[in-house]
Amino acid sequence: MKQFLVFVRKEFLHISRDVRTILILLLMPVVQIILFGFALSNEIQDVKVLFVSNEPNDVAASINYRILSSDYFIPAQSRVSATEAESLMKSGGASLIVNYSRNFSELMGKEGTGQIELIADGSDPNMASSILLYTSAIITETLADKASMPIGGQGIVSVSTELLYNPQMKSSYNFVPGVMGLILMIICAMMTSISIVREKETGTMEILLVSPVKPMFIILSKSVPYFLLSVINLATILLLSVFVLGVPVTGSLFWLVVVSFLFIFVSLSLGLLISSITNTQVAAMLISGLALMMPAMLLSGMIFPISNMPQVLQYITKFVPATWYIGAVKKLMIQGLPLSSVVTEIGALVTMAVVFLAISLKKFKYRLE
Repeated sequence: MKQFLVFVRKEFLHISRDVRTILILLLMPVVQIILFGFALSNEIQDVKVLFVSNEPNDVAASINYRILSSDYFIPAQSRVSATEAESLMKSGGASLIVNYSRNFSELMGKEGTGQIELIADGSDPNMASSILLYTSAIITETLADKASMPIGGQGIVSVSTELLYNPQMKSSYNFVPGVMGLILMIICAMMTSISIVREKETGTMEILLVSPVKPMFIILSKSVPYFLLSVINLATILLLSVFVLGVPVTGSLFWLVVVSFLFIFVSLSLGLLISSITNTQVAAMLISGLALMMPAMLLSGMIFPISNMPQVLQYITKFVPATWYIGAVKKLMIQGLPLSSVVTEIGALVTMAVVFLAISLKKFKYRLE
């Protein structure tokens, strides 16, 4: 028993001397419970809504007040036309349009009839369906409180719904951009970092560094195969998305490919950064899993909307490369927006690529110790 306790004590000493292991063991549960507790939410929050009404009407005013009084909606902009509202939605300035019919005020006053059209962004079908359901429920409740107006039949207020970009509500429209970002990041960043660290761990990196080839070319040569593999994966994903899943490339295919190449370069730079701060494949795998896969799945908007997360997590998502790439893919591929709509995303990815590459090259050890 005494010998057993000695070995247990020895193991505790090993763990206590490894700061990284302690951080992983103690911080990982905290990070996971925070992410899973706050980020994993399908409830709608802070939905930007636009009201399009040509004439003042007390019923429309009551509906607008009820919608904005809920905990789910916030006004995007006041007093806009239908054309302006659609432009704002395409630019990301709104997620819902409540459009009253042109003669809504007159019909409500004379016949008690009218039409309300709800337009939501269908690029995220789950979120869009929830938004339409919540809004329809609020309108129905408001109308039920106003002079016993019936819903359906003669003398009614009809509510119609429309989904932009994804009228059939296919879930593939939502997960294809996320899968593209996740696959490209795993192939480029994780596999590149492991490949370079493997050379360190087996001792062959020392042989490569004393060769006539410059260290920079050695590093680039390790990244090129994964870049080509990512290009093949990108082509495969796009072909399967269009011809098998029925997700069209409604925007520019050229700029979609260019942005994808930029994201691949960012991922390669991130993999190089991981390889420069680790010496074992296990450490590279752990860092890649914590710093790449989990944020790419939970904090990029791939599965759960960023707008549902607490403000702190929304701020953190801006440092996740996949967040910007998935947003750009949705705009170019799903929504069919021009290049000018993704200037912010491209700027963020370029900045990350420069920062990751500069830090990794500075920390990379070109000399043998």
